[in-house]
Amino acid sequence: MLHAILAASDPTFWLPRGASTVSGDVDMLFNIVMWICIFFFVLVTVLLLLFVVMYRHRPGVKRSTAAEHSTLLELTWTLIPSIIVVFLYYYGFRQYMNMVIEPPNAYEITATGKMWQWSFTYPTGVETNELHVPVNVPVRVILQSNDVIHSLYIPAFRVKKDVVPGRFNRLWFQATDNGQYDIYCTDYCGTNHSTMRSTAVVESQADFDKWMKITIDTNNNLPPVQKGKKLYMTQGCAQCHTLDGTRLVGPSWKDMWGRTEQLESGPDIVVNAPYVTESILLPQAKIVKGYPPSMPPFQLKPADISALMEFMKSISSHTSAADMMPTTGPATQPAATEPALTGSTTQK
Repeated sequence: MLHAILAASDPTFWLPRGASTVSGDVDMLFNIVMWICIFFFVLVTVLLLLFVVMYRHRPGVKRSTAAEHSTLLELTWTLIPSIIVVFLYYYGFRQYMNMVIEPPNAYEITATGKMWQWSFTYPTGVETNELHVPVNVPVRVILQSNDVIHSLYIPAFRVKKDVVPGRFNRLWFQATDNGQYDIYCTDYCGTNHSTMRSTAVVESQADFDKWMKITIDTNNNLPPVQKGKKLYMTQGCAQCHTLDGTRLVGPSWKDMWGRTEQLESGPDIVVNAPYVTESILLPQAKIVKGYPPSMPPFQLKPADISALMEFMKSISSHTSAADMMPTTGPATQPAATEPALTGSTTQK
């Protein structure tokens, strides 16, 4: 209710505005249960006050020490709750099945939870931090986690499912109204859990197709530095590493490339291509002193790792002329003379 009242747009008193095919049925069941509870709360409260007055102690009035038996009363308080429970079970189970059994022609999107960000991957290979879906089209969302338990919740669609590492989960919905709707994580997942928010953008099929084409064209033509910056935003790096030198869960990326880092154990190390690659793929191997070992491993393509490194170079005052040569191919892999790379540039 508090979320509905404080909603930035279209606030309501009880629940946020429904915008999916199941939201009306979910709200109806919620309201039925709520008003049943209110009715019996008022009934019990009134009877309690009435009995306090009727059966109060009065001089000269003797009361029976044992309650009298009433078959009618026992049948009443047994049958009425039983009928209510059976009705709620039937109606609730029917709506549950509607929410679980997805249409066979649903458009499939993969949602990945990571500390502390949502990432959505489409059949075209496009990956974004916002969920874009066409209106009036069934959408199947495959859920997975890169680290800890998360929970994908879209209040306007009345859908929520846990996202468990090492397992796949799924949910489906069909949005009915164009607009932008909030997405939350509703399982506590660490320090920045409250910032793990995103947006579901519902648009017409034509606008969705146009957005997809523009996104694909943009991704294919991005220079390495810009692609690296986009990966920084979409892969969860921004949740732990700032670009302005301030401290978060991990060290800031400002001036990091080429800098010498002091580790919790072992000799100091220079932030270079092998170390960055190790930090992304095996982040627990080398922990920067003063930071927790909380970064999960990221399975990125070599080209994406190279783009991230180009972006890191562009914001570092330690970058040399030699460093400005693009790091592609084998340069993104750990050097053969160094121990197995597992450092931590992205979160220690």
